[in-house]
This record gives sequence, C-alpha cells and structure tokens, in this order.
Amino acid sequence: MSLENTSVNKTFGGWTKHYSHHSDVLNCGMRFAIYLPPQTANGQKVPVVYFLSGLTCTDENFIQKAGAQRIAAELGIALVAPDTSPRGENVADDDGYDLGKGAGFYVNATQAPWNRRYQMYDYVLNELPEIIEANFPVTDQRSVFGHSMGGHGALVMALHHPERFKSVSAFSPISNPVDCPWGEKAFTAYLGDDRSSWEAYDASILMRKATGTVPALVDQGDADDFLEEQLKPETLEAAAQASGYPLKLNRREGYDHSYYFIASFIDDHLRFHAEHLGV
Repeated sequence: MSLENTSVNKTFGGWTKHYSHHSDVLNCGMRFAIYLPPQTANGQKVPVVYFLSGLTCTDENFIQKAGAQRIAAELGIALVAPDTSPRGENVADDDGYDLGKGAGFYVNATQAPWNRRYQMYDYVLNELPEIIEANFPVTDQRSVFGHSMGGHGALVMALHHPERFKSVSAFSPISNPVDCPWGEKAFTAYLGDDRSSWEAYDASILMRKATGTVPALVDQGDADDFLEEQLKPETLEAAAQASGYPLKLNRREGYDHSYYFIASFIDDHLRFHAEHLGV
C-alpha cells in the first residue's frame, strides 16, 4: 500500500494530515484526513475514532470545521475522516447532489453502473482501518460517528458489527432511510427496486431487532430543516425502546443541520467515545 502525504499542519501539539492512496475495494484513488495527537510523538499507540461525513462533503469538512483536534489532543485519540464516495473521471455520477460523487451513502452498491466502485461500506469497515492500523501509531480499538448521511453510515456499521466498535454516535443522522426521500433515491439507484434489500442499511430497522449492542449517542437539533422529512429521529428512538438498545438521544433546542451544531457538541461526543475506548 502506497500512501501519498498531501498536507501536514501542526495542531494542538499533534498533526493534522491528508493522504491519498489507491483503494482496491473501490478501484480508484481515495483521500482521507487523519489527526494524530501529541501522545503519538513518543511512539505511544492510541485508539481511533472514525468520522463519516454527510452529503456533498469530502474528507476536509469535518477536519477543518468541527474543532475536534483540541479535545482529541487532550484525550489522546486519533481521528480519521474518509471521503464520502469514490472520485475520478471514470467514476459514475449523477446531476443531483444526493446521488453519486459526494453521496456514497456508505453502502455496497449492487446495481450498475454504481456497483463497479461504490462499495463504501466495505471500504470504511475493512480496507481503511487496515490501512490506518498498518501505517500509523494506533491500536485496533475503534469507535465511529458521523453526521447526517454519515450518521446513518456510522449507526449501520456499528449495528451490524458491534464487535468492531467500542461506541457509536451521530449528529442529525438519517435514521430511517427506507422511508425518506434521500434514502429512497439513493437506495433505488445503488441497491435496486427490491425494498427488502434496503433494510440492511436502515438503522431504525436494525436497532429494533438488534441483539449485540454498543453504547450509542445521538444529537439532533430541533431547528434542523431536514428534521421531519429526512431524518426522523423518533423512529430510531422508538426502535431503541422496543429492543432495549442503549441509545441516548438528545434534542437540542435551536440548533440546525450545520457544522456550527457539530462544533457545539463535538466535545461531548469525543468524551463519550474516549470513555468507552478506555482513555
């Protein structure tokens, strides 16, 4: 595996870095951002928290806007933020912002032309952690969180693989994508018309029938423009109540869907993950 370091910035005593590499899973070039806290300077290995971004975002949005490095440096955890989809001239795309590049939805596509490269679930769950753990001073202790489309991805991965993650959290996740416009459009394209196949990527459905669990935290602003039509946190909350899933869902008065919201509560989320990662 060849990694190309494309930028380095010292941040709160640690280092914010961007890398590009070839992905065998996606069969194209990919980028990710990583923050290595100051504890790694002396060779200490630290746990990793993966952040999955939302629609139209890249690997840069979270790392630049969330203000996460300060608290990550204090806690001694690494942060990794992948891109949200395959990229490149030969990668399938759509004119809409909510399908194609920047909108991979963290699924393994089964339908042409998307199935050639849009395997973001396998990339984030398997290939990227293998790269991170082989090339950086980190342990195999992981947590995952995300925003909007990325909150959906984080919850789904943790629900399917509780053995892989110590905790999961989300800001404004798409909680019930089989029953919202964003999800219906993306899942029809990526997974086909058989709606039963969509259920494997719906956090509310998975949480309702979950057996294995990891601690889960969700924050949702009540001034979010997408709240009622797209996000549906009440469906996720009902699923947790039905199965007894350890979910804490906070409704935040006056907050919207933006990175201002994420930055306001990033400390809470990283401290939550640090607690369960044992740091």
